[in-house]
Amino acid sequence: MSEIVLLNVSGEDRPGLTAAITEVLSTFDVDILDVGQAVIHNHLSLGILINIPQGVSSIDDEVAVCADELGVTAKLSPVDSASYEDWVELHGRSRFILTLLARKIKADHIAQVSRVIAANGLNIDAIVRLSGRVPLVTEDDTVKACVEFSLKGEPEDATAFRAQLMEVCGDQDIDIAVQEDSIFRRNRRLVAFDMDSTLITTEVIDELAKLAGVGDKVLLVTERTMHGELDFQESLRERVGFLKGLPESTLQEVAKNLPLAEGAEHLFRTLNQLGYKTAILSGGFTYFADHLKKKLGIDYVHANKLEIVDGELTGHVHEPILDSAAKAHLLKDLAAQEDISLEQVIAVGDGANDLAMLATAGLGIAFHAKPIVKENAKQSISTLGLDSILYLMGIRDRDASKLSQR
Repeated sequence: MSEIVLLNVSGEDRPGLTAAITEVLSTFDVDILDVGQAVIHNHLSLGILINIPQGVSSIDDEVAVCADELGVTAKLSPVDSASYEDWVELHGRSRFILTLLARKIKADHIAQVSRVIAANGLNIDAIVRLSGRVPLVTEDDTVKACVEFSLKGEPEDATAFRAQLMEVCGDQDIDIAVQEDSIFRRNRRLVAFDMDSTLITTEVIDELAKLAGVGDKVLLVTERTMHGELDFQESLRERVGFLKGLPESTLQEVAKNLPLAEGAEHLFRTLNQLGYKTAILSGGFTYFADHLKKKLGIDYVHANKLEIVDGELTGHVHEPILDSAAKAHLLKDLAAQEDISLEQVIAVGDGANDLAMLATAGLGIAFHAKPIVKENAKQSISTLGLDSILYLMGIRDRDASKLSQR
């Protein structure tokens, strides 16, 4: 009768080590049932689950000799057939990807996240680092760190699981995203963004209002709108009304100096090189969105249009106004136009008028968002820049770096 054995090899990594171990196994005609390997700082951990044919008896000795020559440790542990069959039956269980984002990842971050995972009946299959290697001493305040957990199983209470992770985020100043590890997660094709306070770090209408001398009045209305306290269409008409008489030259000056969000240029450079389609779906204004379209190479722009007559703002905005419902509708239209599933769409925004769009997309991300948006969005990022979205797509820093060198 054949025997199932788990071979664990650990020690300093070197070229040819895996080849040498498996060449020894090949002389016994074993079947490889599973294999996994990881290297951390030149230290290798290799696991191979093998099925040894009946009558083979000296495999332990041969593996031990090979390991000794390589300067590594090898251990063979028998696996009973019942345990193996249980493992096989787990093949169809759900899998999730948990992404942990921070400026620096601390041991306590891993400890708290791991405790929540275990408490909710999930197992960790693997942990990998997606961010680049960070020097011990750095003055870069935009440094970012990311590790990705591969989880197996179903949370006993999905709502409680999310709530516990959000509590950890609040306590530790980190971000955590959990996605089902589906084929759609690995095949996103369209990324749509809000503009104000998402792609750029300001609300353009507030900047225009300051230059028009009505900053306090407009800012008050903007804040109440972003928190979901006012109807977006009515508040937009009210705010634009304060801008009557503002010269178009002021708009040109503001457009030339739009402050991009951290990581925006890196994100769009990577998305464009990988062939993703991108869009701005904004309750802001086309005058500024078109500027960003040229600067960042964005494919689609849908926003509101200011009425300009004789070089001055009239205080009116062209109808119909693009509001929350219109954003969600446009997102569906773009997905249909690109012939993709909504599961392949990512939407990013910060305000209450983005919630419908975020809910429509397969991956909705609240980016440095208002509390009501963070509470209702599928995922949120509050600690890092826009380019950290690449981590949620499974893209490593080293992959993005290679693209930028082309």
